[in-house]
Amino acid sequence: MIPVDEAISRITGAFEPLAGETVWLGEAVGRVLAEDVVARTTQPPFDVSAMDGYAVRGEDVSVAPVTLKQIGDVPAGQHFEGTVGAGETVRIFTGSRVPNGADTIVIQENTESDGHQITVLKAPRKAQFIRPAGLDFSVGDIGLKAGQRLTPRAIGYAASMNHPSLTVRRKPRVAILATGDEIVMPGEPIGPNQIVSSNSHALAAAVQNYGGEPLSLGIAPDDRQGLKAMAAGAKGADILVTTGGASVGDYDLVQSVLGEIGLELDFWKIAMRPGKPLIFGSIGDTQVLGLPGNPVSALVCALIFMRPAIYRMLGLANESAPELPARIDRDLAANDERQDYLRATLRSAPDGELSASPFERQDSSMISLLVQSEALIVRPPFDPAVSAGDMVKVIPFSSDIPLI
Repeated sequence: MIPVDEAISRITGAFEPLAGETVWLGEAVGRVLAEDVVARTTQPPFDVSAMDGYAVRGEDVSVAPVTLKQIGDVPAGQHFEGTVGAGETVRIFTGSRVPNGADTIVIQENTESDGHQITVLKAPRKAQFIRPAGLDFSVGDIGLKAGQRLTPRAIGYAASMNHPSLTVRRKPRVAILATGDEIVMPGEPIGPNQIVSSNSHALAAAVQNYGGEPLSLGIAPDDRQGLKAMAAGAKGADILVTTGGASVGDYDLVQSVLGEIGLELDFWKIAMRPGKPLIFGSIGDTQVLGLPGNPVSALVCALIFMRPAIYRMLGLANESAPELPARIDRDLAANDERQDYLRATLRSAPDGELSASPFERQDSSMISLLVQSEALIVRPPFDPAVSAGDMVKVIPFSSDIPLI
């Protein structure tokens, strides 16, 4: 058995960032930039008013009250062609270009109007309520860096920099193949010795959440020719992910059958729980990740190993799942030689400190507890016994894509 960190390193080391492709802004949210986004325009392109009011010369309104002559007005999208001179003002609106000669805006609440005579009741600071040209960004500025995932905020930023399309990493193509005569897809007739398979759907959802493109190959039977034929459907994928058939039973055929079609094995078995029987290797240009069949084991291994592989292909930093400190709320016995991932709930104290509560049962077939969980408690190999109140590391469950 190899350690978890070594397995992650060997898996991610087998991949390189994928080539870029161009997509329209409307298709870019959640994608990962392959190139920096450089501003094609200056924002704002000229000095504009930040408020509705009057454009004035600061020296004319340094003392208030003072009365000025209104010589024009400038709605947003238009420009006053003249120049504001001594004792003059121009009516202006939010977003309008500041007229030549003016350098300050007096908000309308601080004025009184009598025809074209405008009395300023309160002296403003010079340059108040003016957004200077380039306040947000200027032509040539790097607004977004390659390697970042595009949020709605970033999409708006790219649009304002005058980019109708962006170059993003191609989505990794992930072929998913479940194995075993004992499983059927949801909605199919269930035989007397069969159960419903959840892994294909859960893994496809995980692939999408991590930024990949899933390709479901279905369920391969427990016979050599059937498994070999269905595995051939992974041709052209960046990675083939199998689930089940990775252990040492007489009918766990994945490793031996894939070996017949060219599997070059990198490693098998990881010192972790759940998820010990994990296969990693390659068939030609396609990497192969063989996950255990138990639902919890499959999803935990997807988080720990498949996610970093996809992130690596997308060119994202921080490939490994993030770990945070938390205070455990009950005693745990000393750990053995395998790294443990315990399903747990989380609470946050008023001071922001996290408290983790592991479930009593950690059976790797119980996906219901995984759904109720909010984090995994990470216990390193040979971790000594911990007492309630001790600090541990947790991997919190959260969306990879921010809301805004």
